[in-house]
Amino acid sequence: MIVLTGPCVLEDRDTVMKIAEKLKPLSEDKRVDFYFKASFDKANRTSLSSYRGPGLEEGLKLFEEVKKEFGYKVITDIHESYQASVAAEVVDILQIPAFLCRQTDLLVAAAKTNAIVNIKKGQFLAADSMKHPVEKVIKTRGFDEVNYETAKKAGVWLCERGNVFGYGALVVDMKNLISMREYAPVIFDATHSAQVPSTGGTTGGNSAIVPSLAKAAAAVGVDGFFFETHTDPSVAKSDGPNMLQIDNLYKTIDDVFAIQDVLGYNN
Repeated sequence: MIVLTGPCVLEDRDTVMKIAEKLKPLSEDKRVDFYFKASFDKANRTSLSSYRGPGLEEGLKLFEEVKKEFGYKVITDIHESYQASVAAEVVDILQIPAFLCRQTDLLVAAAKTNAIVNIKKGQFLAADSMKHPVEKVIKTRGFDEVNYETAKKAGVWLCERGNVFGYGALVVDMKNLISMREYAPVIFDATHSAQVPSTGGTTGGNSAIVPSLAKAAAAVGVDGFFFETHTDPSVAKSDGPNMLQIDNLYKTIDDVFAIQDVLGYNN
């Protein structure tokens, strides 16, 4: 099972390394294909005054340190095309943010690297619409047919994080997991699915529902999970309200495996 986890954004070095250290048992779990996740720049923060991260250059240096210290594979977001080739020299997965999933130049730039491309489904898109972003990447990489097996070979994943429903609410339609899996391996983003957008100057959330959402996705069947986590979400510089405390992360992952074992998904 693929697990992408770590803080929302790269904070100070000590905090990042402390979180990375706490995730070491998960990285050593033979059942897990582990990736350390964080963003060097949160370019889509609600407020101009919100903390965005250390930036590309300093962020990549910190990722290199994490990789050297712990041996982790790493995933990070990119927001602009020029960042793709530079980031891919260090990270193993380039993530396309949900709001940018239709941006052709960004997708093509990511596809021209050797990194896996994880495309987050836009909160405004139907699941079937995600065939087209996958197609942009796999065709750039020399493949033609858009389906699960081709995308797997081409190194393209899709990531579900809910749909906007009315004002200030996200809803996860579990049918989306089934539909998108026709086109590519699917990662379920349990923590961003628990966000409550448009709550003033910051995005809110409800981390209490994260385990339930993850267990529901495990029952449907997915290829992996995305969890943002922190030693103390209450002081996290981004997305704290929907983030899992690390001990709760481990409990949730154990529950996910128990469900998948019962249903035979791990056989």
